[in-house]
Formats: sequence, C-alpha cells, structure tokens
Amino acid sequence: MPPPTRRGRPAGLSVLVTLLVAVLLTATGCVADKPGATDKPGTSGTDRAADAAGPDLTTAELHTLERAEQVLIGRCLRAQHFAYVEPGPEPEPGTRRFRYVVDDIAWARSHGYGLEQERRIAARKDADPNARYFRSLPPERRKAALAALNGARPVGLSVGMPGGGVASASDSGCTAGAQRNLYGDLRSWFSARLVVANLAPLYVPRVREDRRFRQAEAAWARCMAGLGHRLAGPHESRQALAALVRGLPPARARTAEIRLAVAEAECARDSGLAKTADALDEQYGAEVRHRYGAQIATRLRLQRSALPRAHRILAGADLPSA
Repeated sequence: MPPPTRRGRPAGLSVLVTLLVAVLLTATGCVADKPGATDKPGTSGTDRAADAAGPDLTTAELHTLERAEQVLIGRCLRAQHFAYVEPGPEPEPGTRRFRYVVDDIAWARSHGYGLEQERRIAARKDADPNARYFRSLPPERRKAALAALNGARPVGLSVGMPGGGVASASDSGCTAGAQRNLYGDLRSWFSARLVVANLAPLYVPRVREDRRFRQAEAAWARCMAGLGHRLAGPHESRQALAALVRGLPPARARTAEIRLAVAEAECARDSGLAKTADALDEQYGAEVRHRYGAQIATRLRLQRSALPRAHRILAGADLPSA
C-alpha cells in the first residue's frame, strides 16, 4: 500500500527502497497479511471474524496479489523512465515470529531463533538491484522517484488507527494506482488493510498482563532455571542469547542459539505457557476481531475479488495503465 505517514509527515527514501524490495526479500513486512513469515499465534486469526464469508487466503494466494501489485508498480515506474526489477515467481523465505514464546521444538532445533535467516534476509536487501538503483540516483532524481512511487504528498487517503492517531498516504503515484487497478476500491482497501494489520497491539498487552499468563510464565522461568538459564520470561531470551554467544566462533554460536531456543520451546510446552498463551490470545483477540469485523470482512472480500485479476496480470493478459 502507499506507505502511510503519521500526522502527514512524508516518507523518506528508506521507505521507498523498503517498499520496492519487500516482496523480493522478506515477503512479509510490518503487516500480518503478507506471505512468508508467520506470527504464532494469531496471524491468520485476524480474519476469524470473517469466517462466515469463507476461509482466509492461502500464502500462495497472498503472494499472487503481491506479485501482481509489483508488476503494476514496475510498469508504472518504467513508464516514467525509472529502472525496476520485478520479483520472481517464488516468495523468498521469511523468518518465523513467535508472539509470546518459541513453542515449536522441531523448528527451534532447525533454526534456533532464526538469526541465520535474518542475516540472509539482510544480505538480500543489501544486494537487491532495486535498492542499489535507487540509492545510486542523484538527490533530485531520487526525489522524483519517491514522488512517482508514492505520490507527491501524503494526502488523499487517511484512516483512524485502532490504537489512536491517523495514518495518511497519497491517492496518487504508482503504488496507489496499482492498488486501485487491482482492488478497485482504493480507499476501502487502504483503510481495511491498515486497520487489520494493526489489531494485535490492542490485545497482546492484555494477554501478557493476564494473571494466568503470568503464572504460566513463572512456571516457564522455573523450567528454564532448571536447565541453567535464569530468565524472567521469554522477552529476555534474545538479550540472554547475545551474552551467551559473545566472542564465540560462528559454529559454536549457532549451537548455543539452537540449544537456548530448544530449551525455551521445551519449557513452553512443559510449563503450559504455550497452551495458556494460545488460549488467551484467542480469547482477547476474538473481542478485538469482533469489534473490527467489518474491516476484516472488507479486506478479505477485496482480496478475493482481486485474485482473478491478479492471475490475468501475471499472465500478461491484463495490464492497465497504473
């Protein structure tokens, strides 16, 4: 979507580069509906309030929409004499995000905390041809590229955010044009997508503050202490890992990362923290999803209606001017 700004502040070049390479590199950005990385629990759960309208889109379907949007953006930018390399047919693998605690033992044994994946993603960002191209542009040309992509000013689209404040973006430019062509109703798409992508902060703090979560977290901490890791909760894991691997060669650091992640996952299971977190996430999340059910249903409806058009765009059979 056009990169939203808070209180009308314009987006910078970093936003331009990030948006251009997002599908190529991470396949998931700051929103939960992009393909690739998973957020456990609750990623697909944002759409449970729209179950009556049918199932959520699959990861492959979401990637189809992203690719079609990028095709339209690329065509629009090239028409204005900017270079652009479109993403390939397969999504790049993303990292897996665990909202409360790492609770997949098999995943932890293979990936630890996903640090190696994060390094590969960062390296792909640095090497991406679109990022290199836009960084290479002289300042005035770069400014023109940003305006071509996002519109000259962040006006025309706005939505009140679930947590407060207003997000605004331009209703002109290649990104807005691509989404208008793909989804039809740009204003509804901008509003629904941005609102749904920002629902978790309304209920995740309530989960963490719940007495049942705190009790399970204390049991998890006792379990971890029994394995030699003194942590108050999973939120301290990354800090503990940094201290644990400091000065170690890569192979030993990787082994230490996996051991700590596996310990966290095993204690999440044995202490009941994983089960408690899932149950509370569903309980508090359902209240929020009910409150924003109309926006959830709108996003899903627009995504479904855009799929046939996305397939035609990717087949080269339907490429309107962006």
